[in-house]
Amino acid sequence: MGDLRDPRLMYLKAALFVAIALVASAVILLEHFSWITLAMLALVIWASCRVYYFAFYVIEHYIDGSFKYAGLWSAMQHLLRQRKGDAERERDEGGRNDAA
Repeated sequence: MGDLRDPRLMYLKAALFVAIALVASAVILLEHFSWITLAMLALVIWASCRVYYFAFYVIEHYIDGSFKYAGLWSAMQHLLRQRKGDAERERDEGGRNDAA
């Protein structure tokens, strides 16, 4: 199955995600309504949106514009590889300084 390219289907997909979020939120609030639950649910939604924005906008536009992410898993793998590479470079530089 190829990439989704039809804008109408992309809007439909987005609408379905919104519907899932609304139904799930409504079920949680109907089952366990309290102002604390409502506030925590709102915070989870807000924080999740901010992480998504960070992963797909901030990283690409401000941190590493050379890498295009295919999804959250791809972004996580890139960040882990980048950290591993930084640690290896520090180790190598430390080894050269000790030998000198």
